[in-house]
Amino acid sequence: MTDIPHFPLSAVVGADDLKLALCLTAIDPKIGGVLIEGPRGMAKSTLARGLADLLASGQFVTLPLGATEERLIGTLDLDAALGQGKAQFSPGVLAKADGGVLYVDEVNLLADHLVDLLLDVAASGTNLVERDGISHRHSARFVLIGTMNPEEGELRPQLLDRFGLNVAMIGQPPPSERAAIIRRRLQFDADPHAFCAQWAPEQLALAERCQLARERLQGIELDDQSLALITERCFAAGVDGMRADLVWLRAARAHAAWRGAQAISEDDIEAVAEFALRHRRREHNGPAPTPEQPHSPPPATGTSQASGQGQWGEMPAQAQHMGVRREVPSWPKKP
Repeated sequence: MTDIPHFPLSAVVGADDLKLALCLTAIDPKIGGVLIEGPRGMAKSTLARGLADLLASGQFVTLPLGATEERLIGTLDLDAALGQGKAQFSPGVLAKADGGVLYVDEVNLLADHLVDLLLDVAASGTNLVERDGISHRHSARFVLIGTMNPEEGELRPQLLDRFGLNVAMIGQPPPSERAAIIRRRLQFDADPHAFCAQWAPEQLALAERCQLARERLQGIELDDQSLALITERCFAAGVDGMRADLVWLRAARAHAAWRGAQAISEDDIEAVAEFALRHRRREHNGPAPTPEQPHSPPPATGTSQASGQGQWGEMPAQAQHMGVRREVPSWPKKP
């Protein structure tokens, strides 16, 4: 029985921001994957599967929502270690995804400790399994794609931040775009192989562009001028931590490689700004207050200002600005 091919990424109508973000993280997996937010029926899994076809292995692995830790990282057979002198490793999802795409649907409904573990491995590219003093290490380099509908539950900010890029899909494309989506889907369902053959030239061109960008990537400098601009923008956006700066710089370099440039430009920085900041930005109710100089407290009874004595421990409360919760689109929950 012949396997049904994936819907070609090059044939997807619209979703230009998401297609770009997926290609950038395929060019440089160190960006840390893509978190896609949007309602059901927006072809999120179709886009992720299409990305797998652009990678060398073409491997596409889905992590089931009810997966256990052993299913994710794999298991060690200690009985085999005692009988044969070495541990027998049964690979998990992380091992199977090596070199390809790991897709996690509704990642916000996954147990937090599994999300944490998943993101750790995605960042390091290595999975370590340990049990009773015996360990096994294997390569686990993959492009991580997670999807979520925030109306069904948010990710903790610490986990949200660890996804490199974030893209929100619009649930209401215009009628002309909707018609084109339906026509192409019907053509694919009627004859998947003929449809893929029709789009083969565009798909090949896209794959070659990604490969050339990967080869060009290391020759593009992560320069101080680009870093200075990015750090200023991150500071102005009030992001916590330093991950946004690093991810943004890597994404800008990948974008420069994507367009065939030899150096990062301000256009590259701007092109990926929303991808890097959307899930990290803290909108402020107003401008940050200017710190005030503390006023000298009145002298305590029986003391004089000249003596330097007084209620020196009584400092006025300092104003602190707090970010508000990021806006969450009102997408319907799954039935």
